[in-house]
Parts: sequence; structure tokens; C-alpha cells
Amino acid sequence: MKRIFLFLATNMAIVLVLSLTMRILGVEPYLTANGLNLTSLLIFAAVMGFGGSLISLAISKWMAKKSMGVRVIESPSSSKEFWLVETVKKYAADAGIGMPEVGIFDSPDVNAFATGMNKNNALVAVSSGLLNAMTKEEAEAVIGHEIAHVANGDMVTLALIQGVVNTFVMFLSRVIGHTVDRVVFKNENGHGPAFFVTMIIAELVLGVLASIIVMWFSRQREFRADRGGASLAGKGAMIAALERLNSLHPAPLPEKMAAFGIAGGGASGLKRLFMTHPPLEERIAALRAVQ
Repeated sequence: MKRIFLFLATNMAIVLVLSLTMRILGVEPYLTANGLNLTSLLIFAAVMGFGGSLISLAISKWMAKKSMGVRVIESPSSSKEFWLVETVKKYAADAGIGMPEVGIFDSPDVNAFATGMNKNNALVAVSSGLLNAMTKEEAEAVIGHEIAHVANGDMVTLALIQGVVNTFVMFLSRVIGHTVDRVVFKNENGHGPAFFVTMIIAELVLGVLASIIVMWFSRQREFRADRGGASLAGKGAMIAALERLNSLHPAPLPEKMAAFGIAGGGASGLKRLFMTHPPLEERIAALRAVQ
């Protein structure tokens, strides 16, 4: 589950740095003596929001390699590595995308992820635990699932969704800050500390609420990637791989990479809204229902 949380954490950090930098430099064209210029604010929020999202997308592969300790296979040194590279190569060709980089990260847990800026410049990485614990057919299905993520353009779509979310969070947080400053604190001249304090609090709260939208998209794309994996490796193999994952109860990837992996933990109630992956039982049932 490592991909999406890495993207989200990077995005949040970049947007925060950009916002603070603009504040320090005094580049805030939406602030006027009479209040907010909503048109300028919307343009500012869109530039900042999509800027943070697109920068996160651009460095997603590099961040994944560094954070997960991925060893990219430049030249296979074993039969297992040769098989892995050839499987990725075959499925990439079948899916009509460029050959991704292929890597292995050292972890006893069974997991895999794919990330990258576009379909023809991606990274597919599997854990050493996956290679040791799964059968060849099950591992092939997992690889097919990750290739499907790349072919479906999930990372680009995620970046666009996150850009929209960022834009509205930044826009609304500043409107809320302005309203509190004017209505509650009766500040008629410029903007006082209340504006900035309220803006930061609102940005954090709205950011958490907005993440529900991103997580919903993440869950939907898992069903689609399962179907893609089934088309590449076979429906039976994909179901078997999910059942094996369910029986092994793999430990989740670090939160910042959670949504990029093959497996996801279960949750109920409000926690379910923040899940990056549907429960494996639901994914298996959905795949069985596909004709």
C-alpha cells in the first residue's frame, strides 16, 4: 500500500513549502486592503494546488526508490530476477505501455507497487517476501495488477484529482480565515493574526476531509486494476493471488506509500472512508462476479 501515501505526503509537504515561501516573499496577490480578491485567490490556489500535485508526480518514482530502498535490476543476476524482468516486459507489451523499470525491495512482507509520472516511464517493484511466498502464477497476477495501474494512468489521474482538491482546500481555507477575521474579530484594516491562524487550521481540517475523495478514488482503481491483472495473468491466477494475500495478512506498507501497493488492510466505520484499498474479501467477490 505504499504508493498513494507517499504521493500525498510529498504533495502536502510541497504545497506547505510553496505556501510559506509565497507568504515570506509577500507574494499573495489575493490580499487587498479591502479584503480578498476572489478571482486572484482562485488563480493563486490553482497554481499552488496543481503545482504541488504535479511536482509530487514528477518525483514520485525517485521518492519511491529512496523511501523503500528499491534495487533496480539493471542486469538480472539470477533466474528469479530474469523471470521478473521478462514477466514485466511481457505484460507491459500486452498492455501497450513502455517497459517500466523493475526493482526489488527487501521486506519479508508480501507486497508490490508501481509508480511513475507516465505510462512509459514507470517503476514496478516487488518485495523479496512476495517472490519467496507466492507461487509463480500468483506472483504473475500481482505483477499484472501493478502493470494495470500503470496502463490505466492511475498516477496521472490521482495527480489531477489531488490538484483539484488542493485548489479548493487552499481557496476555502483563506475564505474562512478572512470571514473569521472580519466577522468575529472585527478587523477592518488588512488581515490580522486571526486570518492566518484560522487559515492554517481550516487548511488542515479541510485537507483531512478532502482526502476522503482521494481515498475513494484509490479504492475504485483497485477493482479496476484487479480486472486488468486478471486480463493479463488470468482470472483464476488473480483470484488466487488475492486469496493468498488474504490468508497471509500482509503487513501494510509505510503509510506514505500505502495506496501504491497490492494489499490493503481492513477497516470499518469512519476509518473505512480513509482506506486506500477495499477489503480483500470485497475485491475477490467483485472479481468472481466479472463475466
